[in-house]
Amino acid sequence: MTIWTELLGSQTHVLGEKHRTRVIESGDGEALVLLHGVGGHAEAYSRNVNRLGRHYRAMAMDLLWHGFSGTPEFTHEAVGTYVEQVLDLLDSQGIERAHVEGESLGGWVALTLALEHPDRVGKLVLNTTAGIKWAPGSVNERPAEGREALRARSLAAIENPTAETIRTRLEWLMATPDRVTDELVEVRRRIYAEPATNAALRTVFENSFGFGSGPNRRISEERLTSVSVPTLVLWSDHNPGSGPDVGRRIAKLIPGAAFHCVADAAHWPQWEQPEEHDRVVLDFLGRAE
Repeated sequence: MTIWTELLGSQTHVLGEKHRTRVIESGDGEALVLLHGVGGHAEAYSRNVNRLGRHYRAMAMDLLWHGFSGTPEFTHEAVGTYVEQVLDLLDSQGIERAHVEGESLGGWVALTLALEHPDRVGKLVLNTTAGIKWAPGSVNERPAEGREALRARSLAAIENPTAETIRTRLEWLMATPDRVTDELVEVRRRIYAEPATNAALRTVFENSFGFGSGPNRRISEERLTSVSVPTLVLWSDHNPGSGPDVGRRIAKLIPGAAFHCVADAAHWPQWEQPEEHDRVVLDFLGRAE
């Protein structure tokens, strides 16, 4: 299956009032917003949108400075700006409350949204989420395998967006390199080669991964106990830099949170094991597939 055939029947729109937000969506009913990770784009959920759209209005969006969404002047409160972007999207569509899934950076944004605007979130799915500030010794993080490796590959890909550098960056996301398709490489290469997006993402990468302004918005582990919306922590057995023990720790701290570990997946379980991802998410949301 290609990205194109997976997305047949979905629609692509540019929505929002204050911000220009590209959205790939399918279905109707309750809204389910899908947020990609740093350097990503809506196609991260290309294998999920239509199946999730059988039960919800599934909306995979490009975050600002990513994909084909707007590229305003960069703000050093980027996570807060992403939260504003999600709210702007909801407001533009008259959506009072939405379920939200966020992967990696998207999880950081979704978690911040749930903490600061719980009235706008139905249920929350944290997919290999980033952005938590752990107390020393609290969890076993491996920065050299995680954010440091991703930072190096991300900067190489944005500085010289060739098929080789893009593939190397995408392979970090997968449990096995063969899951990076030629089509996915070419989609991301073309996005990274867009001058405005390239310049914007360079700034995003320089202010992420524990450098620049990135740490300013990290969420202390103590704040996890304040999450008041139903939450699913979705992890994987090969997530680089932070294994299932980290996901279990998050689920333990968030009151009443559920936990699920996807086997044979790394940082993109929604792409690597889409059927399991969608089944677990739909079951959590209350619409079993």
